[in-house]
Amino acid sequence: MSSRLETRLAWLETSSQPFPPPDSAFVEPNGLLCAGGDLSTDRLLMAYRQGIFPWYEEGQPILWWSPDPRCILQFTDLHVSRSMQRLLKRQTFQFAFNRAFSEVVAACAAPRSYSHGTWITPEMAQAYAELHRRGHAHSIEVYDHGELVGGLYGIAMGRCFFGESMFSRRTDASKAAFIVLARHLEAWGYAFMDCQVTNPHLLTLGAREVPRDTFLSILSSSVEQPSGASWSLVDELTL
Repeated sequence: MSSRLETRLAWLETSSQPFPPPDSAFVEPNGLLCAGGDLSTDRLLMAYRQGIFPWYEEGQPILWWSPDPRCILQFTDLHVSRSMQRLLKRQTFQFAFNRAFSEVVAACAAPRSYSHGTWITPEMAQAYAELHRRGHAHSIEVYDHGELVGGLYGIAMGRCFFGESMFSRRTDASKAAFIVLARHLEAWGYAFMDCQVTNPHLLTLGAREVPRDTFLSILSSSVEQPSGASWSLVDELTL
């Protein structure tokens, strides 16, 4: 991070200091809002409730983001290709919720072929493990004959699910995790899944970009409403 950027960036000095308004985030880098603070459960829940999330690499200060536009999935837009429909009907994969949360986070943090670094630092992994222990963070696991081959984890608040990261060790395993999770979230009465930053993989599954103001409006009307989530697998929703 450049020294010029650091001098312009708002810093969180105390554990109780509120976040700046999301619309005060930088245009470039897109969505950078502030730095500092900590990854306590209270701080993280405060952030997600306002559409803010942490994203930084080891050696950097904690950086907080609220990009514009925002990538979300509204469940009526979910796209399941014919090949994915066939794969799910063949029951090639088996699914579970919250069976191996730490393993999913560790797999998401592993080096990728296209990147040498990871934003899921040990500090970050520990913070989300605590969120999971307190019932705020959840994972979906994808298995092939008992071997963990894919998965996704994120934060659930009210009727909003904030997807954090996914991984795949088999072709289409992460897509299968995303689709099965989306179908369950819809059945449980969730309003949307936040995908944070757009990538081509998400767009093929029906995610789309919306202006930050639109995202924050949907968020505010949904984040305090109770959902009917059981976090138990319904076999009919995997097909």
